[in-house]
Amino acid sequence: METNKASLAFRQSVQAAFLKLHPTHMMQNPVMFTVGCGTLIMVGVTVLSALSASTFIGTFGYNLTITLLLFLTVLLGNFAEAVAEARGKAQADTLRKTRSETPARLLVDGVEQTVSSSDLKKGDLFLCEAGDVIPADGELVEGLAAIDEAAITGESAPVIREAGSDQNTVIGGTRVLSDRIVVRVSSHPGESFLDKMIALVEGANRQKTPNEIALTILLAAFTLVFLIVTVTLKPFADYLQISLSLAALIALFVCLIPTTIGGLLSAIGIAGMDRALKANIIAKSGKAVETAGDIDVLLLDKTGTITIGNRKATAFIPAPDVSLELLIEAAVLSSLADTTPEGKSVVELAKKQKPNFQLNEPEGAAFIDFSAETRMSGLDLATGSSIRKGAWDAIKNWASASDATTLNAVEQEVTKVAQKGGTP
Repeated sequence: METNKASLAFRQSVQAAFLKLHPTHMMQNPVMFTVGCGTLIMVGVTVLSALSASTFIGTFGYNLTITLLLFLTVLLGNFAEAVAEARGKAQADTLRKTRSETPARLLVDGVEQTVSSSDLKKGDLFLCEAGDVIPADGELVEGLAAIDEAAITGESAPVIREAGSDQNTVIGGTRVLSDRIVVRVSSHPGESFLDKMIALVEGANRQKTPNEIALTILLAAFTLVFLIVTVTLKPFADYLQISLSLAALIALFVCLIPTTIGGLLSAIGIAGMDRALKANIIAKSGKAVETAGDIDVLLLDKTGTITIGNRKATAFIPAPDVSLELLIEAAVLSSLADTTPEGKSVVELAKKQKPNFQLNEPEGAAFIDFSAETRMSGLDLATGSSIRKGAWDAIKNWASASDATTLNAVEQEVTKVAQKGGTP
């Protein structure tokens, strides 16, 4: 699959390189436009050399070689720019594919129908349950759920969205972690948050920066100087009775002018925008990339923007007089019914710390799924005992009848973790 994508991107870039030979595009780069003009002249010279024996026109084989080299120079410059542009378009295609392939559980008169997210219209109702990807922007009309918005906002912690509150909006492309919600679509097709992201990526234009404009003017000046130098060589050569062909003069001129810099200048700018895009930063122009290069300090509004999208368990901290093995067993049992990334990471951490750890699922146990309302998950054992895992304030209220000394000790550990930026 990856090989097919790479092959398709290569073919599209080659096609774009030929399309960029149009004069209106070539004139935007004075250096490469000059090389293109030299190539056209050499095409005529090559044809004439096949019909004439003039020393100034030169031999057919020599002229043909120079013509092909000049054409390849122009073509490779366009190809470098086309490859850089293709990467940005591929990012937009990926986002567009995500939007079109997301299934939506549309509700029509209370009956559920599975349709594509692209078929949703403003005002439609759709259903989402734990594990579903929200197909479109909307407002909750029923239910309460924890939503993972890391893919869109970068926030690592799930957010709570509840119908009837001021926190009742959801974004297409995010994932429901718990409970069941009914959402009313709030945007017309093509106006969702994901559509705006696609438009930003596709609209990343080649606005030249002040430095790039200054460099272009400098390169154009060099080109003009070397053109004058090359043209004056012919009279001097004739005076000294030296045979100098037109092909040699054009080849010398192309070698003297800064062809490499001129050919790769636009590709470098687009490549910078693509590199920023790989870091999930949308740069709308080359000027934005250049400005980013001058940044020394970056202040962000929340830690979730620069941390891993999903939180992961990193340590088990037992309370006094509680063994680590007992804590791990209780933590794993309470996470078996927790399908959130945090719950899965608890099981992974237990296997990592205790490779030989064996857990026997208790018979007759009733598992309690994680919910945004209780903010806890766990199980009720057949013996009457219960195990819960979740947010500290929810656990503290649930275990209020437990030993006060133990609760105080656990609260101290919770405070230490929170002060270091962790999530207990």
